[in-house]
Amino acid sequence: MSFDFSKIKVENPTHLRFGTAGIPIVARGHKTHDGVKAVRALGLESMELEFVHSVNLTPETASVVNEAREKNDVTLTCHGSYYINLNAIEAAKIGASRSRILQAANIARQAGAWSLTFHAAYYLKDEKSQVYSRVQEQLKKITAELNNSGNNIWIRPETTGKPTQFGDLKEIIKLSQENEQVLPCVDFAHLHARTGGKNNTLVEFRSLLADIESGLGRRGLDNMHIHMSGIAYSDKGERNHLFLEESDFNYKELIKVWKEFKIKGVVVSESPNIESDALLMKKVYEK
Repeated sequence: MSFDFSKIKVENPTHLRFGTAGIPIVARGHKTHDGVKAVRALGLESMELEFVHSVNLTPETASVVNEAREKNDVTLTCHGSYYINLNAIEAAKIGASRSRILQAANIARQAGAWSLTFHAAYYLKDEKSQVYSRVQEQLKKITAELNNSGNNIWIRPETTGKPTQFGDLKEIIKLSQENEQVLPCVDFAHLHARTGGKNNTLVEFRSLLADIESGLGRRGLDNMHIHMSGIAYSDKGERNHLFLEESDFNYKELIKVWKEFKIKGVVVSESPNIESDALLMKKVYEK
């Protein structure tokens, strides 16, 4: 039985909303809808559903989450499966990756999620242009299927933290230009790590947002899905997430640039203590 997605009313954020990657730590052990309530009680305005290992909601529990979202005025996003590679060698693995994205997109939208992100592919020593074409082909299939079912959730390939992973900002901007339902998920810590410590100054942050504005216009800046954390890295890219204050990531300068460009959307804290850094960023932003 197909789902009537027209029943799910999701508005684009009218300002920049800060929130957590998953249920806040203070509410761990509780259900997803309790996490939505906890986010609002903390003074935050968004939460990311974590479908990274499995889709952990059913249509029934997704309905309960959607009710909590509406009642508490919380914007939901979703992180899809870690087990995705749209450039896999085996056709079966590509098909399975596409199915995982669609399953997450459908349940996430039933829960009222605005946006779904995932790591799209690995280069596997292939030419970058070939990988881009393969990812583009699969995204066209995914968005066509979603469109046919009436599901208009944003599909967001994420900027990735290692040079071996598909997903620099220019690639994802180009995908967004060529697919109507696709926009970037910009993980600024990943962009810092994959370049070995670059993308960490006012000039560089302005350049990143200018690239989004040049490629996607105000639509790109008004509908941003952002991941943030401190990050440890090597010459091979990302190693692990850190607290913002315990990393070399110049997040305060980045937040200044967000205000300069008047961006809107959602900022998801992926730091080890997700709500503490979400509240820290919100405080800096509001100053």
